[in-house]
Amino acid sequence: MINKHQVSCGDLFLVDFDPSAGHEYQGKRPALVIESDEQIKKSNLITILPLTSNLENKVDDDILVETDGDNRLKFDSIVKVYDIISFDYSRFINYIGKIDQEKMKKVKEYLIKHFDL
Repeated sequence: MINKHQVSCGDLFLVDFDPSAGHEYQGKRPALVIESDEQIKKSNLITILPLTSNLENKVDDDILVETDGDNRLKFDSIVKVYDIISFDYSRFINYIGKIDQEKMKKVKEYLIKHFDL
């Protein structure tokens, strides 16, 4: 099992989203850690955003992440920025890679908009 010392903001993990309900994402899929490193130390939950390789599912605010050696995604994917969720460490299956700083900046800009900060 993954522990909080193995997780930091901007990491990509394979996460188990099941069980899920309604329109929630399902199955095992990549997810981006968006919680600050400081908050990770304080919490037993990790806040993430799911990714999908269904590029046709992109809406205006979603962020395209193309595969590279740092993120190690199998497919170009979309960060589904509006689907913010927190999960227990037990749902984290394994580390995939790290998102680049430019994409993480876009995620943070979206979060400011989402929460009207």
